[in-house]
Amino acid sequence: MLVTERRERILEVARERGTASIPELAAALQVSVMTVRRDIEQLAEEGIVQRIRGGLRLRSAQRPGTLPPVSAERRAIAAEAATAVEAGMAVGISGGAAGLALARELRDVPELTVVTNSLAVADLFSPPDRADAPYTQTVVLTGGVRTPSDALVGPVAVRALEHLHCDLVFLDAHGLDVQAGITTMNLLEAETNRAFMAAAREVAVLADHTRWGVVGLTTVADLADIDRLITDDGLDAAAREQLAAHVGRLVVAARESDAGTPAEQAPAG
Repeated sequence: MLVTERRERILEVARERGTASIPELAAALQVSVMTVRRDIEQLAEEGIVQRIRGGLRLRSAQRPGTLPPVSAERRAIAAEAATAVEAGMAVGISGGAAGLALARELRDVPELTVVTNSLAVADLFSPPDRADAPYTQTVVLTGGVRTPSDALVGPVAVRALEHLHCDLVFLDAHGLDVQAGITTMNLLEAETNRAFMAAAREVAVLADHTRWGVVGLTTVADLADIDRLITDDGLDAAAREQLAAHVGRLVVAARESDAGTPAEQAPAG
């Protein structure tokens, strides 16, 4: 994993929780405690985080509720995912950084109905200032528990989803693993994402290559339940082969620095 990728992962964990400890970051990234400590020192020098005893805390300017910077991997994944969305569709977007990156790509799609439990995504689809601008109809799942990443999860959100039907649902994933499937660190988020999947005609998971092999606290669903997995070309060949054998369709998006068009790999057999 590149240094920039590792530090982006550290920031992502911190954005989800507000704080993060050095041991949990080392375990999640599969690197040494000293490596994480050096990364935190660098991020602190840049003014992004504040060092605390045993870990880090996000500074107020980086707290959830602000729009985070988008990595090259997420930009590529979001751009590729957006090509599947057509005018007039009902699209579900879960909470998370990947979903927010996708929402940025979809703001100019006309007559789009967006079902989301992300307050940040909902804010992006506010009514246009000009009468001739494309209008996006937004459905926000109200109630429930608000997570540090400004997503609404829990029984109230689940009940709301039971009565909705989406052409496509895009889910963010904390981790992907052959045995554990799609995982997350939040039990209520797992329940809400399963309700999103049940409301979808097609389920697409947005996960950059660093998610492969990561196992969160709880399983959302098996890999076989994914109709389309969109990742970036940082994923190695062995991982692509394993994922293609389990998901409905694997789409690999090329990052901006790479030439060529996105590669698509069908399941084996």
